[in-house]
Amino acid sequence: MTESQTSAGRRRAEIVAPFIDGELTNSRSDATEEVIDPSNGRCLFAIPAGSDADVDRAVCSARAGFERGCWADAPTLRSRALHRLADLVYGEAASLDALDAGEMGKPVHEPFANAAAAAGLMRFYAEAVDKVTGDVYTEGKSRLVAQRRVPRGVVAAVVPWNFPTYNAVLKSAPALAAGNSVVLKPSEMSSRSAIRLANLAMEAGLPPGIFNVVPGLGSTIGRALGLHADVDMLTFTGSTAVGKKMMQYAGQSNMKAVLAECGGKSPQIVFNDGVDLDAAAETIGGMLLINQGQLCSVGSRLVVQRSIETPLIEKIANRLKRIVMGNALDPRTTFGPLVSATQCSRVMEYIESAGVEGGELVLGGKRALLETGGFFVEPTLFRKVAPESRVAQDEIFGPVLTVTTFQDEAEAIRIANSTMYGLMAYVWTTHISTGLRMARGIRSSIVVHANAPTGEGAGYASSFEPARQSGIGTEGGLAGMESYLRRQLVCINHS
Repeated sequence: MTESQTSAGRRRAEIVAPFIDGELTNSRSDATEEVIDPSNGRCLFAIPAGSDADVDRAVCSARAGFERGCWADAPTLRSRALHRLADLVYGEAASLDALDAGEMGKPVHEPFANAAAAAGLMRFYAEAVDKVTGDVYTEGKSRLVAQRRVPRGVVAAVVPWNFPTYNAVLKSAPALAAGNSVVLKPSEMSSRSAIRLANLAMEAGLPPGIFNVVPGLGSTIGRALGLHADVDMLTFTGSTAVGKKMMQYAGQSNMKAVLAECGGKSPQIVFNDGVDLDAAAETIGGMLLINQGQLCSVGSRLVVQRSIETPLIEKIANRLKRIVMGNALDPRTTFGPLVSATQCSRVMEYIESAGVEGGELVLGGKRALLETGGFFVEPTLFRKVAPESRVAQDEIFGPVLTVTTFQDEAEAIRIANSTMYGLMAYVWTTHISTGLRMARGIRSSIVVHANAPTGEGAGYASSFEPARQSGIGTEGGLAGMESYLRRQLVCINHS
């Protein structure tokens, strides 16, 4: 590739505008929103704030594409096109990771939920196109009763900023594989990879109108999609507060189906029954460092049996010190900035409140690399945190770990269930019976570390359904793909 071709590719990647009916178009809004590089606090570029007219055009395009049937009625085309798209995403994984790092600060070094992983997820759903089947029921010799699964139609996908490429694929791939058309709304803080994904979709052979992207403010574009009467389903990932608004928009408009993965405050519960504390500390500390703690399922509450609190805290603190903090685009960086000045201030406010509420600071607690102008916060660890305190109850979305102790299983379950969330829980025990009792008692999905060797997991085939105010609906795997399909009952009398 020549230098001029490379430069042209970079310029195309910088353009953020509505991608509708197979091409970039001008926004109907004159207002713009600045996108800031969180590693240095400087403005990268501006994007359209967006308008209801942008949403109307995108939904109209998606509806026309769906009604043509060229996608919904062509499973072989869907599978082949999604496989090609997966290959294209994988081929541009480094470039997509760089776009995301520049906008929201996830280090290009970090493999978790990166563009290569998004390509793998896309391949799974390309293979899943013909794997979700219907049912036929016995109804006597003169009657056929069948239950089909049919695409819902136009799916609006509203995704957050923390893993831009991966989240775009997480919502779009199962919807597209199921035969729907999609209107994707990326976060205003991280839009470029979504626009590039739309261009790659056209290269892969998706028909125009099947995959549309509308950038802009959540208060404008997200709201308009939620209220739009010609959207059949809304799939959302973000905070619980905004998830509730999305459900309200659906009810105010056409009662569209809603799939929502919202906030979490996941516990890491560690028992003193022979657990390998070095392994536990490596995993617990390492998870907190992923994307600077900006991960909905991060285990940010350490709930540890009292007798092992001190040695475990020491080991975790040592893990949190092993970082290379710096610009997210530097391949040596393992710990980047928080996404924005607002998020940085929010995290620092929680750190300050933890001390006021009686928490004892063990590590961190301060801004870092102030000379860069970036939004860096040290990995922070508090002990002696009361379960009812704000820092233990609220989703902070930053590198802050709180430590609370427990005496027995009943107390551990009570603390685990003491927040409004139910997204994920992690249990460390050498006794599988303890793990099973915790799974029965904790109201969320659960991962039990029983000191067994780590092998290959379910990967993209696993599904989960959040509890309580962590969301509604099933995501992931074939069951997650079924969320984007409607059950249609067909009865035929043929006597």
